[in-house]
Amino acid sequence: MTAHHHRLRDDSSPVSADRGALLATLVHLWPYIWPSERRDLKWRVLGTLVLLLAAKLATIAVPFTFKWATDALAGHGTAPVAASDWLMWAIAGPVAMTVAYGGMRILTAALTQLRDGLFAKVAMHAVRRVAYRTFVHMHELSLRFHLERKTGGLTRVLERGRNAIETIVRLVIVQLVPTVVEFSLIVVVLIWHFDWRYVGIVVATVALYMLYTYQATEWRIAIRRKMNDSDTDANVKAIDSLLNYETVKYFSAEQREASRYDRSMERYEDASVQAYTSLAVLNAGQAVIFTIGLGLAMVLCAFGIQRGANTVGDFVLINAMMIQLYQPLNFMGMVYREIKQAVTDIEIMFSLLSRRPEVIDKSGAKPLRVGSGTIRFENVAFAYEPDRPILKNLSFEVPAGKTVAVVGPSGAGKSTLSRLIYRFYDLSGGRILIDGQDISMVTQKSLRQAIGMVPQDTVLFNDTIRYNIRYGRWEASDAEVEEAARLAQIDGFIRLSPKGYETEVGERGLKLSGGEKQRVAIARTILKGPPILLLDEATSALDSHTEKEIQDALERVSANRTTLVIAHRLSTIVGADEIIVLDQGEIVERGTHYGLLARNGLYASMWNRQREAEEAREKLARAGEDKGAPNRNPPPVEDEIPAAAAIALPMQADAAE
Repeated sequence: MTAHHHRLRDDSSPVSADRGALLATLVHLWPYIWPSERRDLKWRVLGTLVLLLAAKLATIAVPFTFKWATDALAGHGTAPVAASDWLMWAIAGPVAMTVAYGGMRILTAALTQLRDGLFAKVAMHAVRRVAYRTFVHMHELSLRFHLERKTGGLTRVLERGRNAIETIVRLVIVQLVPTVVEFSLIVVVLIWHFDWRYVGIVVATVALYMLYTYQATEWRIAIRRKMNDSDTDANVKAIDSLLNYETVKYFSAEQREASRYDRSMERYEDASVQAYTSLAVLNAGQAVIFTIGLGLAMVLCAFGIQRGANTVGDFVLINAMMIQLYQPLNFMGMVYREIKQAVTDIEIMFSLLSRRPEVIDKSGAKPLRVGSGTIRFENVAFAYEPDRPILKNLSFEVPAGKTVAVVGPSGAGKSTLSRLIYRFYDLSGGRILIDGQDISMVTQKSLRQAIGMVPQDTVLFNDTIRYNIRYGRWEASDAEVEEAARLAQIDGFIRLSPKGYETEVGERGLKLSGGEKQRVAIARTILKGPPILLLDEATSALDSHTEKEIQDALERVSANRTTLVIAHRLSTIVGADEIIVLDQGEIVERGTHYGLLARNGLYASMWNRQREAEEAREKLARAGEDKGAPNRNPPPVEDEIPAAAAIALPMQADAAE
């Protein structure tokens, strides 16, 4: 499957319905319809083609049995049949032909259904493989891509693209190819049994029918795309609003959200009405064109009967054959419309598959070998946008088994460090080394397996607590999962729940408190057991009591591990072996907690500001207790301060002295 993936991704170019990309779509899908490693599916494809041809031969035989039955009846009229002629009349007469007519129709239906059933496995296997490839590819795309896209929109792209693939595979093999075969056989029959004039009428009718269908469908493509865009927009707004359910309630914004959703649905309604109206115009035009062609062919045959060149059976034959052609021809119009719409739906999916990941393993990349776990930044430069540098020639080291903390004002580039160590982005300059190995030269999988992360905002899967903890190491036993929970100090809470470890955490873990989610994240990291640990502001959103408990758990996890801490609350990194102070992407101070306080620089000003905030909170709490106020938990004061304000504090202190 990997080989197919690379061929699809490397050779693909964005497919556009405007360029009539059915052929390009089929080229991309062919390896999935005819998979080289699945001989059983190849035999199914070959069997489908044989049954297809047999079904169409039986289909062509149906009008002939109808003609023969009609001629037999016209020849005998209503005159009685002699007893001696009954056997012959039964064998070759109208009864036999009528039975043959019914038999051919049954055979046609049986062969068609057998063909569809045989090909179903091929079609759905192709859908499954392409959907799987698209899903995998979405995970291979960079963090930058996912931060710029909306999850609801991506899921709709995947859903519509999957349905579009099923439509294309099913309609092309089950409808388009059989219709072309049947039309070819009808042309041969008309030349053999009638003359070129009938062929001219049929070919002209089909050509005019398809030209009209093409023009009308091209007109409808823009309407369809507008309808899809409105549908996606409404879906994104619905998902975004429901994910922010609590925020909507906080601000009593239900009506505002409903109005936003309704405006999107109004656009969808207008586009849908246009789509249905245009479909009615298309169907009416197709019916008129075909009816004119049918009428001309039958008039021509009527003249032939008058001249004695044709029989009444021929009149029935041309009618039955044209009516029989109308059904697949009508399907062909539907097939064309559906395929064009499917290609429209699949445009974005192919553009995703053609988009190369921003971060890829280098040629010859080897697995990371972690010994002591030393991390070293050497002149690291990075920018999300070229004209806005985030990190400027950053150099520092996190020694093996030690804890280094990074602090600084908002926007200093702290959280970017963890993303770079995980190699979510490639550097603009410099390099990051782990035990002397450039992380850009090792495989991403081995790099990320060696690192454990406890983020600021832990997002959990909508599954059980056991599932979310086991995510750290999928092959872990239940006993190991529960031991990790115990070390993270969440085992007691879990066992108090009625369902224990099988408790559902809700979407994004919303059924758990912030502290409980953080403990699950810590348990997950403990279970993973990585030699390197990243703590990205892991306690900044918690209250002081919960923060102390989480901090104790984090200290146990980080013991004897190389640990890089991205911190908001400076009280949590007092014991760090080294503290690095970032400001505007550069290291402005570094040292131990007490050494940095003694320098009375940016770190000291941030420390003093946070101490003042803590004292203010304590005073408010005491005042509330003295007055018997019900609110004993005043809102926290922002822990961080802008760089300018942070620098201003020591200046004010100097002025006071």
